[in-house]
Amino acid sequence: MKVLNGRHIAGFLLFAGALVFAVGCGFKNYPVPPESVVPKAIEDLRYSVDEKGVNLTWSYPVQTVRGTDIPEVSSFELYRAVMPVEDYCSGCPIPFGEPQILPGGVTTTETRRQGSYQTSLLRSGHKYFFKVRSRTSWWAASDDSNIVTFIWHTPTKAPQDVKAKAGDRRVMLSWSPVSTYMDGRAVDMPVGYQVLRSQDGQNFEAVGEPVSDTGYVDQKVVIGRKYAYKIQSILLLQGNVVGGGSSEEVAAVPLDLTPPPPPVGVSIIGTGAGIKVYWERSTEPKVAGYRIYRRAANQDTPVRIGETAAEVISFTDSHVPGDVRVYYSVTAIDKATPPNESQHSMEVTLRY
Repeated sequence: MKVLNGRHIAGFLLFAGALVFAVGCGFKNYPVPPESVVPKAIEDLRYSVDEKGVNLTWSYPVQTVRGTDIPEVSSFELYRAVMPVEDYCSGCPIPFGEPQILPGGVTTTETRRQGSYQTSLLRSGHKYFFKVRSRTSWWAASDDSNIVTFIWHTPTKAPQDVKAKAGDRRVMLSWSPVSTYMDGRAVDMPVGYQVLRSQDGQNFEAVGEPVSDTGYVDQKVVIGRKYAYKIQSILLLQGNVVGGGSSEEVAAVPLDLTPPPPPVGVSIIGTGAGIKVYWERSTEPKVAGYRIYRRAANQDTPVRIGETAAEVISFTDSHVPGDVRVYYSVTAIDKATPPNESQHSMEVTLRY
Protein backbone atom coordinates (compact mmCIF):
# COMPACT_ATOMS: atom_id res chain seq x y z
CA MET A 1 0.00 0.00 0.00
CA LYS A 2 1.40 3.40 -1.07
CA VAL A 3 1.76 5.94 1.72
CA LEU A 4 1.09 9.60 0.85
CA ASN A 5 3.58 12.04 2.22
CA GLY A 6 2.68 15.49 3.49
CA ARG A 7 3.27 17.21 0.14
CA HIS A 8 0.89 14.86 -1.69
CA ILE A 9 -1.80 15.33 0.97
CA ALA A 10 -1.52 19.12 0.85
CA GLY A 11 -1.79 19.16 -2.95
CA PHE A 12 -4.84 16.93 -2.92
CA LEU A 13 -6.59 19.09 -0.33
CA LEU A 14 -5.82 22.25 -2.34
CA PHE A 15 -7.31 20.72 -5.51
CA ALA A 16 -10.37 19.47 -3.65
CA GLY A 17 -10.90 22.87 -2.06
CA ALA A 18 -10.73 24.62 -5.44
CA LEU A 19 -13.24 22.16 -6.89
CA VAL A 20 -15.64 22.66 -3.99
CA PHE A 21 -15.32 26.43 -4.36
CA ALA A 22 -16.10 26.29 -8.09
CA VAL A 23 -19.16 24.12 -7.53
CA GLY A 24 -20.31 26.00 -4.48
CA CYS A 25 -20.23 29.43 -6.14
CA GLY A 26 -22.55 28.28 -8.98
CA PHE A 27 -20.06 28.57 -11.88
CA LYS A 28 -22.11 28.88 -15.10
CA ASN A 29 -19.99 30.71 -17.70
CA TYR A 30 -18.14 28.90 -20.47
CA PRO A 31 -14.41 28.55 -19.79
CA VAL A 32 -12.38 31.05 -21.81
CA PRO A 33 -11.18 29.17 -24.93
CA PRO A 34 -7.72 29.69 -26.38
CA GLU A 35 -7.59 32.09 -29.33
CA SER A 36 -6.33 29.27 -31.51
CA VAL A 37 -9.88 27.84 -31.76
CA VAL A 38 -12.09 30.97 -31.66
CA PRO A 39 -13.40 31.82 -35.17
CA LYS A 40 -13.07 35.29 -36.63
CA ALA A 41 -16.30 37.27 -36.58
CA ILE A 42 -18.43 37.07 -39.70
CA GLU A 43 -18.27 40.42 -41.52
CA ASP A 44 -20.44 39.88 -44.61
CA LEU A 45 -23.91 39.06 -43.27
CA ARG A 46 -26.27 40.16 -46.06
CA TYR A 47 -30.00 40.07 -46.69
CA SER A 48 -32.43 40.25 -49.57
CA VAL A 49 -36.16 40.77 -49.22
CA ASP A 50 -38.82 39.73 -51.69
CA GLU A 51 -42.47 38.75 -51.62
CA LYS A 52 -41.60 35.45 -49.92
CA GLY A 53 -39.80 36.98 -46.94
CA VAL A 54 -36.14 37.52 -46.09
CA ASN A 55 -33.08 35.55 -47.17
CA LEU A 56 -29.90 35.90 -45.07
CA THR A 57 -26.50 34.82 -46.37
CA TRP A 58 -22.95 34.91 -45.00
CA SER A 59 -19.55 33.35 -45.61
CA TYR A 60 -18.23 30.55 -43.42
CA PRO A 61 -15.26 31.67 -41.33
CA VAL A 62 -12.08 29.92 -42.44
CA GLN A 63 -9.63 31.21 -39.83
CA THR A 64 -9.44 31.75 -36.09
CA VAL A 65 -8.68 35.10 -34.49
CA ARG A 66 -5.05 33.95 -34.37
CA GLY A 67 -5.00 33.26 -38.14
CA THR A 68 -5.00 29.47 -38.03
CA ASP A 69 -7.23 27.51 -40.40
CA ILE A 70 -10.66 26.26 -39.36
CA PRO A 71 -11.55 22.91 -40.98
CA GLU A 72 -15.11 22.85 -39.66
CA VAL A 73 -17.77 25.04 -38.04
CA SER A 74 -19.90 23.12 -35.58
CA SER A 75 -22.88 25.51 -35.62
CA PHE A 76 -24.14 29.05 -36.11
CA GLU A 77 -26.19 31.13 -33.70
CA LEU A 78 -28.68 33.42 -35.41
CA TYR A 79 -30.02 36.29 -33.30
CA ARG A 80 -33.17 38.21 -34.18
CA ALA A 81 -34.80 41.34 -32.80
CA VAL A 82 -38.16 42.78 -33.90
CA MET A 83 -40.18 45.81 -32.91
CA PRO A 84 -42.99 47.98 -34.33
CA VAL A 85 -41.63 50.73 -36.56
CA GLU A 86 -43.12 53.43 -34.33
CA ASP A 87 -41.26 52.04 -31.28
CA TYR A 88 -37.82 52.11 -32.89
CA CYS A 89 -35.22 54.28 -31.14
CA SER A 90 -31.94 54.78 -33.02
CA GLY A 91 -29.93 55.22 -29.81
CA CYS A 92 -31.52 52.42 -27.81
CA PRO A 93 -30.09 48.89 -27.32
CA ILE A 94 -31.34 46.32 -29.81
CA PRO A 95 -33.46 43.72 -27.93
CA PHE A 96 -32.04 40.51 -29.40
CA GLY A 97 -33.68 37.33 -28.14
CA GLU A 98 -32.29 33.86 -27.61
CA PRO A 99 -30.45 32.56 -30.70
CA GLN A 100 -31.66 30.00 -33.16
CA ILE A 101 -29.08 27.26 -33.64
CA LEU A 102 -28.23 26.45 -37.26
CA PRO A 103 -26.03 23.55 -38.41
CA GLY A 104 -22.47 24.22 -39.53
CA GLY A 105 -20.19 22.02 -41.60
CA VAL A 106 -16.78 21.73 -43.17
CA THR A 107 -15.21 24.91 -44.55
CA THR A 108 -12.73 23.29 -46.96
CA THR A 109 -14.66 23.44 -50.23
CA GLU A 110 -13.54 24.59 -53.68
CA THR A 111 -15.25 27.95 -53.20
CA ARG A 112 -15.94 29.92 -50.05
CA ARG A 113 -18.88 28.16 -48.43
CA GLN A 114 -22.01 30.22 -47.81
CA GLY A 115 -24.42 29.95 -44.91
CA SER A 116 -28.05 30.88 -45.42
CA TYR A 117 -31.36 31.27 -43.61
CA GLN A 118 -34.82 32.05 -44.99
CA THR A 119 -38.01 32.96 -43.19
CA SER A 120 -41.44 34.23 -44.16
CA LEU A 121 -42.61 34.69 -40.56
CA LEU A 122 -42.57 38.47 -40.70
CA ARG A 123 -45.06 41.05 -39.51
CA SER A 124 -46.06 44.08 -41.57
CA GLY A 125 -44.96 47.43 -40.15
CA HIS A 126 -42.17 45.96 -38.01
CA LYS A 127 -38.44 46.54 -38.06
CA TYR A 128 -36.13 43.50 -37.95
CA PHE A 129 -32.50 43.10 -36.89
CA PHE A 130 -30.28 40.05 -37.43
CA LYS A 131 -26.75 39.07 -36.44
CA VAL A 132 -24.91 35.75 -36.40
CA ARG A 133 -22.09 34.02 -34.53
CA SER A 134 -20.15 30.89 -35.44
CA ARG A 135 -18.85 28.14 -33.17
CA THR A 136 -16.12 25.56 -33.52
CA SER A 137 -17.29 23.87 -30.30
CA TRP A 138 -19.79 24.42 -27.49
CA TRP A 139 -17.27 26.63 -25.71
CA ALA A 140 -15.55 28.46 -28.63
CA ALA A 141 -17.79 31.15 -30.20
CA SER A 142 -16.92 34.09 -32.43
CA ASP A 143 -17.81 37.69 -31.74
CA ASP A 144 -21.00 39.11 -33.26
CA SER A 145 -21.20 39.64 -37.00
CA ASN A 146 -22.27 42.87 -38.59
CA ILE A 147 -25.96 43.65 -37.99
CA VAL A 148 -28.45 43.85 -40.87
CA THR A 149 -31.82 45.54 -40.50
CA PHE A 150 -34.92 46.12 -42.61
CA ILE A 151 -38.60 47.00 -42.32
CA TRP A 152 -41.17 44.44 -43.44
CA HIS A 153 -44.39 45.55 -45.07
CA THR A 154 -47.03 43.70 -47.07
CA PRO A 155 -45.18 43.41 -50.39
CA THR A 156 -46.29 44.83 -53.70
CA LYS A 157 -46.97 42.57 -56.66
CA ALA A 158 -44.34 41.84 -59.29
CA PRO A 159 -44.12 44.11 -62.36
CA GLN A 160 -45.73 42.72 -65.50
CA ASP A 161 -45.11 43.11 -69.24
CA VAL A 162 -41.35 43.45 -68.76
CA LYS A 163 -39.51 43.91 -72.06
CA ALA A 164 -35.79 44.12 -72.88
CA LYS A 165 -34.69 45.68 -76.17
CA ALA A 166 -31.12 45.55 -77.40
CA GLY A 167 -29.68 48.89 -78.49
CA ASP A 168 -26.36 50.46 -79.42
CA ARG A 169 -24.08 49.54 -76.48
CA ARG A 170 -27.12 49.44 -74.20
CA VAL A 171 -30.24 47.51 -73.20
CA MET A 172 -33.56 49.34 -72.85
CA LEU A 173 -36.01 47.94 -70.29
CA SER A 174 -39.70 48.74 -69.83
CA TRP A 175 -42.57 47.39 -67.71
CA SER A 176 -46.10 48.15 -66.54
CA PRO A 177 -46.67 50.05 -63.27
CA VAL A 178 -47.56 48.11 -60.09
CA SER A 179 -50.72 49.28 -58.33
CA THR A 180 -51.65 46.50 -55.85
CA TYR A 181 -50.21 44.67 -52.84
CA MET A 182 -49.87 40.89 -52.72
CA ASP A 183 -53.12 40.68 -50.76
CA GLY A 184 -55.02 42.50 -53.52
CA ARG A 185 -55.35 45.87 -51.79
CA ALA A 186 -54.63 49.01 -53.79
CA VAL A 187 -51.19 50.48 -53.12
CA ASP A 188 -51.47 53.58 -50.93
CA MET A 189 -47.88 54.82 -51.22
CA PRO A 190 -45.38 55.45 -54.05
CA VAL A 191 -43.95 52.35 -55.68
CA GLY A 192 -40.35 52.18 -56.88
CA TYR A 193 -38.53 49.62 -58.98
CA GLN A 194 -35.13 47.94 -58.68
CA VAL A 195 -33.47 46.55 -61.78
CA LEU A 196 -31.79 43.19 -61.17
CA ARG A 197 -29.25 41.80 -63.63
CA SER A 198 -27.46 38.51 -64.19
CA GLN A 199 -24.45 37.82 -66.40
CA ASP A 200 -23.42 34.40 -67.65
CA GLY A 201 -25.89 32.60 -65.41
CA GLN A 202 -24.66 34.21 -62.19
CA ASN A 203 -26.91 35.42 -59.38
CA PHE A 204 -29.11 38.45 -60.00
CA GLU A 205 -27.72 41.65 -58.49
CA ALA A 206 -29.07 45.18 -58.23
CA VAL A 207 -28.09 47.59 -61.01
CA GLY A 208 -27.91 51.21 -59.94
CA GLU A 209 -30.39 52.83 -57.57
CA PRO A 210 -34.14 52.20 -57.51
CA VAL A 211 -36.16 54.22 -60.04
CA SER A 212 -39.67 55.62 -59.96
CA ASP A 213 -40.23 55.39 -63.72
CA THR A 214 -41.32 52.27 -65.59
CA GLY A 215 -38.24 52.19 -67.77
CA TYR A 216 -34.47 51.89 -67.45
CA VAL A 217 -31.49 52.05 -69.83
CA ASP A 218 -28.54 49.86 -68.88
CA GLN A 219 -25.41 51.30 -70.47
CA LYS A 220 -22.85 49.43 -68.36
CA VAL A 221 -22.79 46.47 -70.71
CA VAL A 222 -20.37 44.68 -73.03
CA ILE A 223 -21.29 44.30 -76.68
CA GLY A 224 -22.18 40.73 -77.61
CA ARG A 225 -22.66 39.50 -74.03
CA LYS A 226 -26.04 38.16 -72.98
CA TYR A 227 -27.70 39.85 -69.98
CA ALA A 228 -30.74 38.61 -68.08
CA TYR A 229 -32.98 41.02 -66.15
CA LYS A 230 -35.71 41.00 -63.52
CA ILE A 231 -37.60 44.01 -62.19
CA GLN A 232 -38.51 44.07 -58.50
CA SER A 233 -41.18 46.39 -57.13
CA ILE A 234 -40.22 48.14 -53.89
CA LEU A 235 -41.62 50.51 -51.28
CA LEU A 236 -39.60 53.14 -49.45
CA LEU A 237 -40.79 53.18 -45.85
CA GLN A 238 -39.10 55.61 -43.44
CA GLY A 239 -35.88 55.44 -45.38
CA ASN A 240 -35.93 51.64 -45.64
CA VAL A 241 -36.40 49.69 -48.86
CA VAL A 242 -39.17 47.08 -48.64
CA GLY A 243 -38.80 44.52 -51.41
CA GLY A 244 -41.82 43.33 -53.37
CA GLY A 245 -42.38 40.82 -56.11
CA SER A 246 -39.84 40.20 -58.86
CA SER A 247 -40.85 39.87 -62.49
CA GLU A 248 -40.23 37.03 -64.88
CA GLU A 249 -36.77 36.98 -66.44
CA VAL A 250 -36.06 38.69 -69.77
CA ALA A 251 -32.79 38.80 -71.71
CA ALA A 252 -31.02 40.83 -74.39
CA VAL A 253 -27.63 41.10 -76.08
CA PRO A 254 -26.41 44.71 -76.57
CA LEU A 255 -25.40 45.58 -80.12
CA ASP A 256 -22.70 47.62 -81.76
CA LEU A 257 -24.51 50.05 -84.06
CA THR A 258 -21.88 52.81 -84.07
CA PRO A 259 -20.00 53.05 -87.38
CA PRO A 260 -16.31 53.93 -87.57
CA PRO A 261 -15.23 57.38 -88.76
CA PRO A 262 -14.96 57.87 -92.55
CA PRO A 263 -11.56 57.58 -94.22
CA VAL A 264 -9.51 60.72 -94.83
CA GLY A 265 -6.80 61.67 -97.29
CA VAL A 266 -8.60 60.17 -100.29
CA SER A 267 -6.87 60.88 -103.62
CA ILE A 268 -6.78 59.38 -107.11
CA ILE A 269 -4.33 59.09 -109.98
CA GLY A 270 -4.72 57.95 -113.58
CA THR A 271 -2.65 54.87 -114.60
CA GLY A 272 -2.39 52.61 -117.58
CA ALA A 273 -4.60 50.08 -115.78
CA GLY A 274 -7.27 52.63 -114.87
CA ILE A 275 -7.80 55.06 -111.97
CA LYS A 276 -6.08 54.23 -108.71
CA VAL A 277 -7.74 55.39 -105.46
CA TYR A 278 -5.63 55.97 -102.31
CA TRP A 279 -6.58 56.83 -98.70
CA GLU A 280 -5.01 56.98 -95.25
CA ARG A 281 -5.11 53.94 -92.99
CA SER A 282 -7.67 54.33 -90.17
CA THR A 283 -6.39 54.40 -86.57
CA GLU A 284 -9.70 52.98 -85.32
CA PRO A 285 -8.94 49.40 -84.10
CA LYS A 286 -12.37 48.03 -84.93
CA VAL A 287 -12.08 48.83 -88.68
CA ALA A 288 -12.25 45.59 -90.68
CA GLY A 289 -12.01 47.00 -94.18
CA TYR A 290 -12.96 49.67 -96.72
CA ARG A 291 -15.53 50.04 -99.48
CA ILE A 292 -14.86 52.03 -102.64
CA TYR A 293 -17.65 53.93 -104.43
CA ARG A 294 -17.90 55.64 -107.83
CA ARG A 295 -20.46 58.18 -108.94
CA ALA A 296 -20.87 59.43 -112.49
CA ALA A 297 -21.64 63.11 -112.96
CA ASN A 298 -25.14 62.24 -114.15
CA GLN A 299 -25.88 60.10 -111.04
CA ASP A 300 -27.14 61.18 -107.63
CA THR A 301 -26.07 58.09 -105.69
CA PRO A 302 -22.58 56.53 -105.70
CA VAL A 303 -22.25 52.84 -106.61
CA ARG A 304 -19.95 50.45 -104.75
CA ILE A 305 -17.26 49.11 -107.07
CA GLY A 306 -14.94 47.35 -104.65
CA GLU A 307 -13.96 46.39 -101.11
CA THR A 308 -10.59 45.85 -99.42
CA ALA A 309 -9.32 44.43 -96.14
CA ALA A 310 -8.16 46.74 -93.35
CA GLU A 311 -4.49 46.46 -94.29
CA VAL A 312 -5.11 47.50 -97.94
CA ILE A 313 -5.41 51.26 -98.57
CA SER A 314 -5.66 51.45 -102.36
CA PHE A 315 -7.91 50.20 -105.13
CA THR A 316 -7.65 50.35 -108.94
CA ASP A 317 -10.79 50.98 -110.97
CA SER A 318 -10.10 49.24 -114.29
CA HIS A 319 -13.56 49.82 -115.77
CA VAL A 320 -13.76 53.60 -115.89
CA PRO A 321 -16.52 55.03 -118.13
CA GLY A 322 -14.89 57.07 -120.88
CA ASP A 323 -17.65 59.48 -121.75
CA VAL A 324 -18.46 61.10 -118.37
CA ARG A 325 -16.68 62.63 -115.37
CA VAL A 326 -16.57 60.28 -112.36
CA TYR A 327 -16.19 60.90 -108.64
CA TYR A 328 -14.77 58.50 -106.03
CA SER A 329 -15.38 58.12 -102.30
CA VAL A 330 -14.40 55.56 -99.66
CA THR A 331 -16.15 54.24 -96.51
CA ALA A 332 -14.84 52.21 -93.55
CA ILE A 333 -16.61 49.11 -92.17
CA ASP A 334 -16.17 47.55 -88.73
CA LYS A 335 -16.11 43.99 -87.35
CA ALA A 336 -19.77 43.85 -86.31
CA THR A 337 -22.19 41.36 -87.87
CA PRO A 338 -23.52 42.79 -90.07
CA PRO A 339 -20.80 45.44 -90.28
CA ASN A 340 -21.47 49.08 -89.54
CA GLU A 341 -20.44 51.36 -92.39
CA SER A 342 -19.13 54.88 -92.00
CA GLN A 343 -20.26 57.91 -93.91
CA HIS A 344 -18.62 58.52 -97.26
CA SER A 345 -15.35 60.35 -97.44
CA MET A 346 -15.12 63.54 -99.47
CA GLU A 347 -15.48 62.81 -103.17
CA VAL A 348 -12.48 63.24 -105.43
CA THR A 349 -12.21 63.44 -109.25
CA LEU A 350 -9.49 63.86 -111.85
CA ARG A 351 -8.74 67.33 -113.12
CA TYR A 352 -8.86 67.76 -116.89
